[in-house]
Amino acid sequence: MLDALSFDFMQNALLAGLLASVACGIIGALVVVNRLVFLAGGVAHAAYGGVGLAFFLGLPVLPMTFGFTVFAALSMGAATLRRAERADTMVGVMWAAGMALGIILIDLTPGYNTDLMSFLFGSILTVPGADIWRMAVMDAVILGLTLLYYKELAAMSFDREFSEVRGAPVVFLHYLLLAMTAVSVVMLIRVVGLILVMALLTIPPYLAERRSTSLLGMMALSALCSIIFCVAGLMVAYRFDLTSGASIIAVAVAAFVAVGLFDIIRARFSGRAGRAGARENGGGT
Repeated sequence: MLDALSFDFMQNALLAGLLASVACGIIGALVVVNRLVFLAGGVAHAAYGGVGLAFFLGLPVLPMTFGFTVFAALSMGAATLRRAERADTMVGVMWAAGMALGIILIDLTPGYNTDLMSFLFGSILTVPGADIWRMAVMDAVILGLTLLYYKELAAMSFDREFSEVRGAPVVFLHYLLLAMTAVSVVMLIRVVGLILVMALLTIPPYLAERRSTSLLGMMALSALCSIIFCVAGLMVAYRFDLTSGASIIAVAVAAFVAVGLFDIIRARFSGRAGRAGARENGGGT
């Protein structure tokens, strides 16, 4: 792996993975705690409409996808904010509409020859230097907004109704969170692709939530897990000549399964130790 770092494309891939992991850790934690996983999935798949629009108009993919995805996220937020009972239906419709729009626009693009798989399953090894700078700016925006509204976001995440009663700008925070989710999705498209975005937005926060005592700690641990998964996934992909995005997710899933099995085994041994101690105490009396 060390010799691979001498290549510019591997350096860019590593930087892209690190930058995406920061956004993934912060936004993934908020998405999981606020139970917005399905809505985030809708945003991720609707982003394909932005990819198709970028190619159809001949514009840079990342900025166009960013704008389209933020618009789609805010539209989903408006459609589901006061109609929670219809949220799954509205998100499903917009999810499908975004995907369909992207596919149709790509079909209509003259002379189109770009590999669609790179957007569906990631193309971290082809991230250009210009996109690295754009991702850094997006990270700075996400980090700055999260720090600025951390107390309000934390309160809303754990008790939305109480926060609204206390006068917190819940509606604004709802849209802000969705907009930041859209930004994170666009960054992760370059790393793992549209199909696998949700795995990296949910697995690290899930693992971090079980071992954190605060939202801030959960964000930090989630970002660290994402960094480990990205670096390990790149190593696996380079060593065995595999698709990088799928390799990153495979490492994340393996960690998810390993932690789950460890927790089950530990719980069983703890239960047996507790029962043995109870029997000893009972026998002693």
